[in-house]
Amino acid sequence: MVDILVVEDNIEMAALLCDFLEADGYSVKHCADGDSSVNSFESEGARLVILDIMLPSLDGFAVCRKIRENANTPIIIVSAKTEKDDKLNGLILGADDYIEKPYDIDILLAKIKGIFTRRYQTDILSDGFLKINKSKRIAYKGNTPLDLRQKEFDLLLLLAENAGKTLSKDYLFNQIWGFDSFSEPQTLTVHIKWLRQKIEANPKKPEHIVTVWGVGYRYER
Repeated sequence: MVDILVVEDNIEMAALLCDFLEADGYSVKHCADGDSSVNSFESEGARLVILDIMLPSLDGFAVCRKIRENANTPIIIVSAKTEKDDKLNGLILGADDYIEKPYDIDILLAKIKGIFTRRYQTDILSDGFLKINKSKRIAYKGNTPLDLRQKEFDLLLLLAENAGKTLSKDYLFNQIWGFDSFSEPQTLTVHIKWLRQKIEANPKKPEHIVTVWGVGYRYER
């Protein structure tokens, strides 16, 4: 998973932005159109998306909508479309911020740093039922540490970070095992079963890792 996915069809502008981001220590991937950005996000993921609106194939609003179907990844729209309706549309679709072009690179970098600090540098995720220490990779049910395999921990963390949101089976599989993985999709079902055995009072009637039939799974606190 990269830190930042830059979706921008102006190649020179994208290259300059990627240079600034990489100089600040972020791993970056660039996509120049809507379709490839959605494919990239679904297969590789990203911790933050910087998204232009006027793109070939899918426009930025459509890309934002598709990302929000399965993930709460932070999205910053950066666009020359400055009308109030455009800004409202972007924010209603789930963007975390809307910045007009031309923008001050220092302001953009400060906003990105703020998002990463708030979202990813909090080491402990706790919801009253589970407590997850991200850096130590230990999860607790109450005060009892859970004996989790690597992929079980990764899957539980991804579900818990998106609590209350239904994540599709394809998204979960691609994020944990990777788009090019040799594992079978059934692997996800097996790992969900193992997690339920470790955290649910009654694994056959799960209350926390809930199946959304025909779609995927949702973590409930």
